[in-house]
Amino acid sequence: MGKRKNSIFITPLFIILTVTMFIMAIVSYWWNHYIFVAELILAIAALVAVFISMMNYKDYLAKIVTDAANSAGNISIDRINSISMPVAVLGENNEIVLVNEMFRKTMITEEDPTGDFIEKFLSDSNPDSLFDENGTDTYIGGKWYIAFAVRSGGSLVVYFVDDNTYKVNSDEFMDSKPAVALISFDNKEELERDREEGEASRITVLVERAIAAWIAKTNGFYKKISGGRYLAVFEERSIKKFIDEKFKILEEIRQIEIDDRIRATISIGVGRGGSSFKECELWARQALDMALGRGGDQVAVKKNESYQFFGGISKGIEKRDKVRTRVIAATLTNHVNNSSNVIIMGHRFSDLDSVGACIGMWSAMVKGLHRNAYICIDKQKTLAKSLVTSFEKAGFSSIFKTESEAYDLIDEHTLLIIVDTHSPNFVESKAVYEKCKRVVVIDHHRMMVNHIDNAVVFFHEPYASSACEMTTELVQYLGDCSISRLESEAMLSGIMLDTKNFVLRTGVRTFEAAAFLRSRGADTVEVKRLFSNSIDTYKVKYKLVSEAEIFNYCAIASADSNIPDIRIASAQAADELLGIENVKASFVMYKTGKTVNISARSLGDLNVQIIMEALGGGGHQTMAACQLEGVSMDEAREKLLSIINELEINKKADSKKATGKGDQI
Repeated sequence: MGKRKNSIFITPLFIILTVTMFIMAIVSYWWNHYIFVAELILAIAALVAVFISMMNYKDYLAKIVTDAANSAGNISIDRINSISMPVAVLGENNEIVLVNEMFRKTMITEEDPTGDFIEKFLSDSNPDSLFDENGTDTYIGGKWYIAFAVRSGGSLVVYFVDDNTYKVNSDEFMDSKPAVALISFDNKEELERDREEGEASRITVLVERAIAAWIAKTNGFYKKISGGRYLAVFEERSIKKFIDEKFKILEEIRQIEIDDRIRATISIGVGRGGSSFKECELWARQALDMALGRGGDQVAVKKNESYQFFGGISKGIEKRDKVRTRVIAATLTNHVNNSSNVIIMGHRFSDLDSVGACIGMWSAMVKGLHRNAYICIDKQKTLAKSLVTSFEKAGFSSIFKTESEAYDLIDEHTLLIIVDTHSPNFVESKAVYEKCKRVVVIDHHRMMVNHIDNAVVFFHEPYASSACEMTTELVQYLGDCSISRLESEAMLSGIMLDTKNFVLRTGVRTFEAAAFLRSRGADTVEVKRLFSNSIDTYKVKYKLVSEAEIFNYCAIASADSNIPDIRIASAQAADELLGIENVKASFVMYKTGKTVNISARSLGDLNVQIIMEALGGGGHQTMAACQLEGVSMDEAREKLLSIINELEINKKADSKKATGKGDQI
């Protein structure tokens, strides 16, 4: 805050101006007598004003000081001056009229504070904070003080209590608290499998050297604990620095030269703010699991129950080993054999991947493990009506149950299998989920903070293309399961939906799963028919595409309300928009009731999961969504644009730091 003076205060400038007027009057005497008389009158008037102001100020100062003395217990002004802490006496407008010697010695350097407003000496610019119960913290002259005030009549006495030692020690204590980090070399096994031993060792040495150099910048240490895992311990002050630079160690690891097809990546889980080393290490393990569950190549920082995420721009490396799938299948078989029946459900507004995975698991339960199984689904809200209809026409209508019907089938031995989601907020029926005591989760979406944490089996594979790919692998190990052509087509449709006809997120295991389904009779022509739309939906889709706008390489379209099949049309429009030149991501917005829904897609250049998570949603790097409650379309659009713009700014800033260059014109 700049310096402000009360109008009754006499400043050197005011006196100088008065003297200048007299000099000008003398000069004018030799030039023009009329001007001389006018200037002389003004100079005399100014002199009188100075005299009157000095007298008024003297009376004003005496009144303020007297009031201050009375408020301090009728002590003298000398006694106020002898107080061993900085003291300032304020006037009616919070201007300083008097300070003691301690104030002058510790809180000011050159200028006289008389006439300054007290806000100049407060970190909080609101003077009302002086009346807080615990005063207000302020940093002046390189030291910390607690300022508090006592009011009496029209005056105010402000005391500054020196608590710099406490503050400094407190800050040092917080900054020196330990933090624990667990580091995982994400694709170490894949690199070693595909390369000669010497080359694999060279890559490992380069990664470990980069990690060691990163930790060496702190006063902590790190140790290799097993395989591609490392433990690091450092202070809280280092975490703050790493957060400020957005954990650039991730980028440094990605820059290690291997080949054009693959890059080394690491994931880091950090536990901070715990009451002990043990608690920090526990949080670090949970954070690392979260980082790996979100696809790796990122940092998850956990403090209490909150997470912060950094990185996560790589597409991830597909895990080729199916050992885990066989182990999961064996564990799942045991749970099914100990169950009276099985309920299977996906997420709300289920799509072909969700329903296809449900059908695959239903087939494995009934044909492979010989247990009664049912699919809980809302037929009115599903986006896979064509698939449900085809099964009903084939005579399988009894396998689909409404929420109330599924709820009545549950007993204490019922097993619930949830596919294509791992969030309790997104399941088809929350009532069914809450009633079942045993839950199995099968999902491929990147890990969310709010996930199902009581599952007896949590089969989570973020590298898989779809839930149908995962269930296709599972059914091969669940008893003697002989899936039919219709069931194979259901699962193949889910794979084709989430891979955009084998374009996105497609790995070796994706084609292996598709080949298995094809060998079981899946007809690609029949699968294509499941994607057919009505002419109205087709028109809505291309209306959205034609009206889209481009912002920072992102195509954004908005749909009118009350459009039939808007969920299907919006998802397909988002896919179509990716075919436009220079579009890296697409967002289609539509409203249902009081909720604004956003479907997001990308080709991998931009992580739409991060954008949707910032709005309370989630998903994958290339496909995500969110729902915004109680906002208008314009408000939702502004929020989306703000996040896109912020990510673009951060991206440019990171690019400048990496190259050492600014924008070129």
